[in-house]
Amino acid sequence: MTEHYIDAEHLSIDKIKEIITSKATLKLSDAAAARISKCRQYLDDKMASGTNVFYGINTGFGSLCDTVISNEDLGKLQRNLVISHACGIGEEVPQDIVKLMIFLKVQGLSYGHSGVQLQTVERLLAFYNNDITPVVYQQGSLGASGDLAPLAHMSLPLLGEGNVYLNGELMTATEMLQKMNWQPLALKSKEGLALLNGTQFMSAYGVWSLIKAHQLINTADIVGAISVEGFDGRLNPFFHNVNAVRNQNGQIETAKHMREILAGSQIMEQEKVHVQDPYSFRCIPQVHGASRDAITYATTIFEREINAVTDNPTIFPDTDEIISAGNFHGQPLAITLDLMGIALAELGNISERRTYQLIGGNRGLPAFLVANPGINSGFMIPQYAAASVVSQNKQLATPASVDSVESSNGQEDHVSMGANAATKCFRIVENVEKILGIELFNGAQALEFRRPLKSSDLIETLVKNYRNIVPFVENDKFMQPEIEKSIQFIKTI
Repeated sequence: MTEHYIDAEHLSIDKIKEIITSKATLKLSDAAAARISKCRQYLDDKMASGTNVFYGINTGFGSLCDTVISNEDLGKLQRNLVISHACGIGEEVPQDIVKLMIFLKVQGLSYGHSGVQLQTVERLLAFYNNDITPVVYQQGSLGASGDLAPLAHMSLPLLGEGNVYLNGELMTATEMLQKMNWQPLALKSKEGLALLNGTQFMSAYGVWSLIKAHQLINTADIVGAISVEGFDGRLNPFFHNVNAVRNQNGQIETAKHMREILAGSQIMEQEKVHVQDPYSFRCIPQVHGASRDAITYATTIFEREINAVTDNPTIFPDTDEIISAGNFHGQPLAITLDLMGIALAELGNISERRTYQLIGGNRGLPAFLVANPGINSGFMIPQYAAASVVSQNKQLATPASVDSVESSNGQEDHVSMGANAATKCFRIVENVEKILGIELFNGAQALEFRRPLKSSDLIETLVKNYRNIVPFVENDKFMQPEIEKSIQFIKTI
């Protein structure tokens, strides 16, 4: 099993995907461990020698920021913070995303500006490496004083509280500690705040969605190309010159990808009787390209965030400063997640329109893509299902980042709602996989009516593999299992 050392080295979305895919274990570099220890020692010395008041270190939290806490109660203050803030509700966060939360929290703490104990970070790493995932809930964060509630649930098991999955088995944190022969941690000053302040809930959802998005944008091109072939579409809209003069990078890249996918197609090379295609085929470079550009932008923002310190206060041992500011505020992520949700929803929107065109009985295709329509409803209702999911995506794509609700007696008077943006984006991603699965189901069916002409080698190979799972539909049959298999196939492209 490979190891990944957490250090100051830039962490990219592609690198995270590689770590996850290879099931690598995580380990702190010596330099990161030294930074963490140095910051903790600085804070211990500061608390022992001075009478200064620092927010969240020796004060209450939120609107209780002016309430000073005695030195002997600082550990209790941090424990109380964690257990009192664990107020998550709703569905559980998927375990893969909880693991990402732990990973990204350790990454943020590794820069040595948070004041945590080294053993706290090492326990989080032990959770990750031993497949211990705390039970975290999807709702409860406003995305602005950090992801307080979900990060509190992530942190509870450090103290022997809450519930966890150990290798997929649900148990109490106490039972887990006994199985691992570990003792609960005793938090020191600032540690609870360092664990709870931060954007790792939003970031983990965003990273997961971006990993999927980079796959989906290419998958959408491939599935769209199959539909273009099934509809006997024209190649002209994908020519380099016409896309280059638009001067949009995503559009140019999409057109190039479409040409590569369709290269060598007999269907594309045959003479066309129609002058142009509907927008859902003709404007693939423009629509997919805009989504591609949005995904590229979102990658930049999230890579900045996962390589950042996002808790508060921020400690600078070298300059003898402890600064209370707002790095936990999720606005950069909230706006970006909303943009990404819109971009992905549009991939689904145009996909469903291509599906609709394929079943219309045009371009020599039979109505609803079956040889005997009437007695057979054929592919009539899969389009309904896609339209239903597209409509839900339109609702989910409504921005969360434009909302704010005052909290903590007015101290936290503007919040990002980035956590809601994150969970909405997650659902949009899952929905787009469904919509593309239905388009592939229809596009592959339409392609069979173009025989004996062949498509490109790439498309023919893909459709052959698809046909090993989802056969051509001769007559009406139970369609839901075929749709589900098609959705699962989409995830492999």
